[in-house]
Amino acid sequence: MKKIEINPVTRLEGHGKIAIFLDDNGNVDDAFFQTVEFRGFEKFLQGMPIEEVPRTVSTVCGVCRGVHFTAAMKASDGVYGVTPPPAGRKLRELYFSSHYVEDHALILYALAFPDFVVGPEAHPAERNVVGLINAVGTATGKEVLRRRGLAVKIFELLGGKPSHPVAALPGGWSKQLNEEERKQIEAWSEELVGLGELTLKVFDDVVLKNDKYMQLVTGDTYRVEVGYMGSVDDQGRVAYYDGTQKVIDSAGTEVGSFKGKEYLDFISERVLPWSYLKFPYQKKLGAWKGIVEGPGTNIYAVGPLARLNIAKGMDTPKAQAHFERFHATFGGRPVHQVLAYHWARAIELLNAAEKCLALSRDPEITSKETWNKPTSCPGEGVGIIEASRGTLIHHYCTDSKGIVTDANLIVSTTHNNAPINLAVKKAARHFIKNGDVSPGMLNYVEMAFRPYDLCLACATHTVTGGQSPLEVEIFDSNGALYKTLKNF
Repeated sequence: MKKIEINPVTRLEGHGKIAIFLDDNGNVDDAFFQTVEFRGFEKFLQGMPIEEVPRTVSTVCGVCRGVHFTAAMKASDGVYGVTPPPAGRKLRELYFSSHYVEDHALILYALAFPDFVVGPEAHPAERNVVGLINAVGTATGKEVLRRRGLAVKIFELLGGKPSHPVAALPGGWSKQLNEEERKQIEAWSEELVGLGELTLKVFDDVVLKNDKYMQLVTGDTYRVEVGYMGSVDDQGRVAYYDGTQKVIDSAGTEVGSFKGKEYLDFISERVLPWSYLKFPYQKKLGAWKGIVEGPGTNIYAVGPLARLNIAKGMDTPKAQAHFERFHATFGGRPVHQVLAYHWARAIELLNAAEKCLALSRDPEITSKETWNKPTSCPGEGVGIIEASRGTLIHHYCTDSKGIVTDANLIVSTTHNNAPINLAVKKAARHFIKNGDVSPGMLNYVEMAFRPYDLCLACATHTVTGGQSPLEVEIFDSNGALYKTLKNF
């Protein structure tokens, strides 16, 4: 049996590899996506004051900084048993929506679009963000970067820093907004709506009008049939900052919904020795059944596609029109085609920009009442948000003084671990035949994980059995494998 490795995999956040095993005929016998880095935030958050946790977890990742900050901030509300006043909540949501715009723009233009604009089989030196700018033109590239930068300016103005925000308070928000700042954010938000519309036009022109790409997007090559989970508001529309978590199975039937600590009734996590990344599954659908797709599976996915699958619509008019076109194109729900994540992400970018504009025009946004001071410390809190990559759960227990005694983080990439492995295996089996392997074919395999927008730095926080699984391969002087040693 021959082994092919894509190591490291490209255009993601963190470090991982794909191992592909070929049978004697050169066809794919099996393939795995492996996470080979380890972070320990769940452990070293213990002993920390809960009010310091949001600022600390923002350093998990320089890209995902705002989502961990927000989830931990909401968990701190629960620890102190306090609810933010309306203005404090709206400032949080405005800040979070701006983060959505800049994050989705980064992922689409830097990680996703090069495969389509430059071409999936283009030379790796060209198939990147520089190649994309060369293809679309410097003027367009500069405009995208400028407008994305405006979202970062809103993030910085409200959060205090462009990278790791500091404005979190249990029960509210420390940054108050004056009228001049509100007007500035409104002007910036109008341009962000333009960025959302431009992004959907790029997707339309490059992908939707290209028959070859549409065969990839709507066909079975990248189709993974699993369940889905995401957040909805009280009208069943996609929600990012706050909502009810809704779960559907692979056929689209609702499994149930939950809030807060009720996640423990729905989600269990499996650990396998060949990855530092856990494998969550829906225990309402039975015990662990393995990494399998199709009817009866309890594997599920999260993220932009999942949210469009579980929701009735979007809460802004322009994004709603694209939501309707999206589902009309596929002709049914749920949509299981993985590359549709890119389209869903572009729709959400526009939706988040529209939300920024609406919130910036809300008269209450400049209220001075942005914080409800805590008066007690019940000691446990769960913060659940829809991170750009999907459902993010932060769960903390503290002592009577608010010092963290236990922490559990279930990150979007962790939820998606099993579907990612299914997608990689399916793509490898489709493109690699009779031992014929080229760089272009391997990129088609990598295209199976990019829609999930991986952040491995965010996702690896625990070790099983008190030790790190370790495998050592020993080769002789001729390069032949002599012995394999492992501790699992």
